[in-house]
Amino acid sequence: MNITASSPPHFLLCDDEAGVLLGASLLLRRSGFDPVSTLQDSRQVLPFLAQNSVAMVMLDLHMPHIGGLQLLGEIKQLYPDLPVVILTAMQDVKMAVACMKEGAMDYLLKPIEKERLLAIAEQTRQLYSLRRQVDTLKGYLLNDPKPHQEAFAGIVTNSTRMRSIFQYMEAIATTREPVLITGETGVGKESIAAAMHHLSGRSGAFVPVNVAGLDDMVFSDTLFGHRKGAYTGADQNRDGQIAKAVGGTLFLDEIGDLSETSQVKLLRLLQEKKYFPLGSDIGKHADIYVVAATNRAIKERILNGHFRADLYYRLAGHQVHLPPLRERVEDIALLVNHFLQDAARSVGKEPPTPTPELFSLLSSYSFPGNIRELRAMVFDAVAQHRRGVLSLRSFKEHILATQGYPDPTVPPHDALAQCGPQLSWPHTARPPTIKEAEEFLLHNALRASKGNQGVAASLLGITRQALNQRLARRKKGHDEMDASSP
Repeated sequence: MNITASSPPHFLLCDDEAGVLLGASLLLRRSGFDPVSTLQDSRQVLPFLAQNSVAMVMLDLHMPHIGGLQLLGEIKQLYPDLPVVILTAMQDVKMAVACMKEGAMDYLLKPIEKERLLAIAEQTRQLYSLRRQVDTLKGYLLNDPKPHQEAFAGIVTNSTRMRSIFQYMEAIATTREPVLITGETGVGKESIAAAMHHLSGRSGAFVPVNVAGLDDMVFSDTLFGHRKGAYTGADQNRDGQIAKAVGGTLFLDEIGDLSETSQVKLLRLLQEKKYFPLGSDIGKHADIYVVAATNRAIKERILNGHFRADLYYRLAGHQVHLPPLRERVEDIALLVNHFLQDAARSVGKEPPTPTPELFSLLSSYSFPGNIRELRAMVFDAVAQHRRGVLSLRSFKEHILATQGYPDPTVPPHDALAQCGPQLSWPHTARPPTIKEAEEFLLHNALRASKGNQGVAASLLGITRQALNQRLARRKKGHDEMDASSP
């Protein structure tokens, strides 16, 4: 049995009762577990395992020719990691427990409880996926391959975590299994998909398609194309994106937003490797490498009934999860300098020099838009740049606006007012003393910046060092007051 095979694994059911096999196989198929294979003759189990990849075997305890307990022992001797589930009647529970001691994963009582069968099948499917990925990585590491640096030339990083992801990508690139890339918006999923295409060695084109917001008709027309007369306005034949990706890679971005009908069509494409242009009843072979991406929590959408579990497992033959930029702080300086070069080139300027304060400011920011957001910030700053070192002004404005802090360009009194009425001077009968005003501004700047001293200093219009000095004086004054208290 080869668990690295590109075809999906079988769920093998063996029972001499045809009715039991029919009911269990229908339940599994309707729940997205496919292919399901059934055998009534226990003598056929071992030959089947020798020829096919299998995620789970369900054996009846009492069968003609070879009983379940004997067959279990033979299977575990040949395939020790293969999950085997014993099917038995109520009076044979003790024997089923004995089978578990001999290596069975679990047992089911007749009549089969639907929820338990589906839960066990789901568990075995996940185990199969993990074993396949581990075996792929083992083979990759044992072969001691040379890294394909050119595939990652467009990805700017010095992150150990990203380097590990690159190694995994190299290991899985030749398996031809679909790859699902996950991560927040702006982390660079399309760049990773392009690298996967390069690593695959396929000679065809890399064809990206953003499927977010496409209704079923537009989705079908975009991917499959149409024949003349397929619908009003279809006055000539048109190839879809799949035809353009033949021999290459089809990258489906924002896959988590697909409608239910479109999910069914995509599932059929992945299963049959064939598609039908709109208006045609002649199928076309789809020789494509499929890479998909999403920023949605797909497993939550499956639980909520918004995404098909069977499609997820088809797409997630291999998974690559990209970390957000806030977890790659070591890459911020590299990315800033890279974007400074690009931005300056685009507007015909010399690249400005960033200050150490800029990197300190950016390292404390959460970057909800990740690399895409950082690029936009740098391009905006370069467009406004006139001479000298790169100003922090546009970066501060962006960060403060994004985090809901007041605009640092307005006077302090107005800036505090932007934070809400709770930041107004409480004593309307008199103005504050200088000491009171400083205490008031320090307190509210730190509160508005959620304790981030770099952002608080920017909000107050002073340097980080000046803020530290004022905070030290403030603490000393509080300590002296505490010491003089009775």
